[in-house]
Amino acid sequence: MYDVIVVGAGPAGSAAARYCAASGLRTLMIEEHASVGYPVQCAGLLSENAFVECHVSSDSVIQAVRGATLHSSRGCELNFDAGKTKALVVDRGALDREMAENAVSAGADILLKTYAYDIRDNVLFTKGVGGHREIPFRLLIAADGPRSHIRSIRGMKPPLRFYAGIQADVPYETDTAFVHIYPDASPDFFGWAIPAGEGRVRVGLAGGADVQSRFSSFIRNFSDSCLHQVTGTIPMGVMPRTYGARTLFVGDAAGFAKPTSGGGVYTGVRSSRHAADVASVCCEEDRFDDTSLSPYESAWSADFGKELDFGYRFLEMRSNISTNDISDICRALNTPEMKRTIVEYGDMDRPTELILRLMKNPTFFRIARTVAKAELRSLLFGGRR
Repeated sequence: MYDVIVVGAGPAGSAAARYCAASGLRTLMIEEHASVGYPVQCAGLLSENAFVECHVSSDSVIQAVRGATLHSSRGCELNFDAGKTKALVVDRGALDREMAENAVSAGADILLKTYAYDIRDNVLFTKGVGGHREIPFRLLIAADGPRSHIRSIRGMKPPLRFYAGIQADVPYETDTAFVHIYPDASPDFFGWAIPAGEGRVRVGLAGGADVQSRFSSFIRNFSDSCLHQVTGTIPMGVMPRTYGARTLFVGDAAGFAKPTSGGGVYTGVRSSRHAADVASVCCEEDRFDDTSLSPYESAWSADFGKELDFGYRFLEMRSNISTNDISDICRALNTPEMKRTIVEYGDMDRPTELILRLMKNPTFFRIARTVAKAELRSLLFGGRR
C-alpha cells in the first residue's frame, strides 16, 4: 500500500511527490501521458520566485526577461525596464521532466501512460501500458489539471469558470529582454508575445469566448508561419473546497491559476508543499477524515489565498474595461513616477500590492470605480457574470 498516490506529473504533481517522498512517505506518481511534460500547455514564463520553487537546474531556461511593454490598440505603449532579470522563459517540457526526475530521486515511484478511472474503498483503479491495476492508498493528491477526473470521481465542485488559451511559436525578431502585453487582443483577458530565443516568440491569448477567432486575427501581426501551436484550459476561481474524502487538490486541479495572468506554476508548487505537510501529519497520526485534511486549506489560504481572491475580483471587472479605458490607463501610467512604482512593486505572483498602489492614480481610480459600478449593476439586474 502507498501512503500517498499523486495523480498527475506536472509541476504541482511532481513537487507534491518529491515533498512526500522526501518526508519518508511511500509515494507513487501516475501520469496519463507516455512522457512527462507533453503536451505543453503553458506560456512558459515564470517569475524568478516561481522558478526557485521548482528546485531545478537552469537547463530549461531559454531566455531571461527584465521588463515588459503594454500595447494599446489606440497607439499608446507603456514600457518599463527593471534593469535586472524579473522572469525566465523556460522550456516547459524540459522543466517538467526534471521536476519528475527529482521526485523519483527523492524516492517516489512513477507510472507513465497510466490513467486513473475510478476509486473504491481507498483503492485507485488504473489502466495503461501495464494493464489494469488496483492500487491501495492512504491519501490521494489530485494534480491532474483543470479538468481533473479525480475531482469528478469524488463529486467535488469545479473552479468557478474556465478560459481557453491558444499559443504558437513563430519566427519574429524582437528585443528578447521584454515581454509584450496586448490587452485589446482579448477583451476579457489579454494577448502576449514572449521572446523564446533569438528570432522566435511565443504569441498567444486567452479568454472566455471567441478565442480561436481572436487568435487568428492577433497572430497576423507577427507571422504567417507557425513553428509549434498548443491549446490549453485555464481554471479561474478556486474550487469551493480543496479537500475531502482522503483527497487533496493542488495546482490547476484546485483552480489555483492566477486570474491576473493565468499562470499556475508558482501557486501549484506552493500548494503541493502545503499538501505534503498535511499528508505527513495524516499518515503519522493515521487520520484521514475531513477534519484532519482541513489544515491544508487553511495553509494555502494563508499563503496565497488573498491574492487569488483579489485577482478573481479584478478578472470579473476586466471585461468592462474598454479599449478607450486601456488607452487612458496606459497614458496615465506612462510617467517616470508611475513606471518606478511598477518596477519597484511589480510581482507576477503577488500583484495585489502593485494594483492597490496604482489605484491611487486618479485616472486608474476613476476607471476602476466606473467599472465596479457597471459590475454592480450587472449583479443587481441579472447581467453577465
